[in-house]
Amino acid sequence: MNIARPRLAQAAALLASGLLGGAFLYGGANVLYAFREVPTDVRFTFHTALMSANSVVMQALMASTFVSCLVLAVRSRAAERWVAGIATIISVAVFAITRLGNVPINQDIKEWAVSGPSADYADLLTRWENFHIARVACAVLVFVLIVTTTLLPTKEPRS
Repeated sequence: MNIARPRLAQAAALLASGLLGGAFLYGGANVLYAFREVPTDVRFTFHTALMSANSVVMQALMASTFVSCLVLAVRSRAAERWVAGIATIISVAVFAITRLGNVPINQDIKEWAVSGPSADYADLLTRWENFHIARVACAVLVFVLIVTTTLLPTKEPRS
């Protein structure tokens, strides 16, 4: 039996990238808004607790998104391979933005929850939000690209 598309790889990439994009989008739309509405000491305490709880889950989602997109790119052909390959590269950007942008600021926020904020805390919070918006955009783009791979027309095998 000849399967025209790598369905399992496609399903895994759809699931992982959808969960990742959805989680980051939810955080950007709801949690970030809530952070802005509470006093800074509450924000720092909640932010620290949330990042501790999210750490394993979000790292697992980022890793599974990368691996599933990569497998889809390898198992696919033609335009689908290119789209999945681009999604794979952008999934690396999500990780890089998180690791190099958000995580160092999370460490600062963890200190602020105990000892109080530094003088430039407002600027750092704005930077954290900008990094978060960038990774939301990238994660959602990965999902859109993987959805696109499911919509690309396939060439039916000749009989």
